[in-house]
Amino acid sequence: MRSKVNQNINLQEYKGVWIIGEQRDSQIEPVTLELLGEGRKLATKINEELTLIICGEKLESEIEKLLDYPINNIIYLNNEQLKNYQTDSYVNLISKIIMKDKPNIVLIGATTIGRDLAPRLAGRVGTGLTADCTALEIDEVDKKLLQTRPAFGGNLMATIICPKNRPQMSTVRPGVMKKIEKENDFETKIIEPYLEEKLLFSRVQNAEIKLRNSSKIDLSQADVIVSGGRGIKGQIGVQLLQNLAECLGGTVGGSRAAVDSGWFEHERQIGQTGNTVRPKVYIACGISGAIQHVSGMGESDYIIAINKDEKAPIFSICDYGIVGDLFEVVPEMIKSFNNKR
Repeated sequence: MRSKVNQNINLQEYKGVWIIGEQRDSQIEPVTLELLGEGRKLATKINEELTLIICGEKLESEIEKLLDYPINNIIYLNNEQLKNYQTDSYVNLISKIIMKDKPNIVLIGATTIGRDLAPRLAGRVGTGLTADCTALEIDEVDKKLLQTRPAFGGNLMATIICPKNRPQMSTVRPGVMKKIEKENDFETKIIEPYLEEKLLFSRVQNAEIKLRNSSKIDLSQADVIVSGGRGIKGQIGVQLLQNLAECLGGTVGGSRAAVDSGWFEHERQIGQTGNTVRPKVYIACGISGAIQHVSGMGESDYIIAINKDEKAPIFSICDYGIVGDLFEVVPEMIKSFNNKR
């Protein structure tokens, strides 16, 4: 069922921006709305339609919610065998539709599922894949997709194109793109294609499904993050940051240096090798601002930096900077916020 790379394809036949949606426990994941937001922007620039394709079962109520958004088409692959992610069946079904309908651009979340699905889809349909993108743009001259991702350990940003094959396919980090905004009076076409039984076959079967721990904080969805680096010096600094986050209704995160020191769990790491976040407010405490960290939080709405070193790179990207000892500044911030309650 594999296809060979065709170097003589007609690029003009490929139209539309497609988002491969993701659902778990019959709930559409936030990364899908982020991809739709970016997809809508790209589709508008090249004057093509935006399509969401999603696999699952009993997603009707979730799809109904999506009708409030500017999506041209929703392709719903509906079957009980698709309730949980299965590599074989998802690749079989989605690749067949891609080869039939020929989208120009395909975006997938760089999640656990997406990182398994995307390279298999790219191999099946005979195209390239740029993984872990942090920015996507359309070339003004020839309308190619410019896919930007960190390279060489985050020391530079590489922009990649796919000039000879289609679709142009990327995985995008969760938390990087803005979610799609609602739009009234937008007509969405829902398509529920017939699914061939042989394409639903999977060599791997789920023996057991464990539900995610819902009490675990998802940094990518936090509005306020108070983050610490090497400058917090240890658990006393961690507690200080937790106190500040609590009075702001936020959560805490850390740089790689802080995580490597054992002060934060790895799931709280922000940066090139951790989470990518886009909160409304990001407070960086004792963080120098290396590019590896900035790549994970640079798109925050407001960045507040606290550092003793006035030459720290973090001050070149922050909206508000405080040159000072965080062990003196943060307690004053906590006192001020508590007094205003």
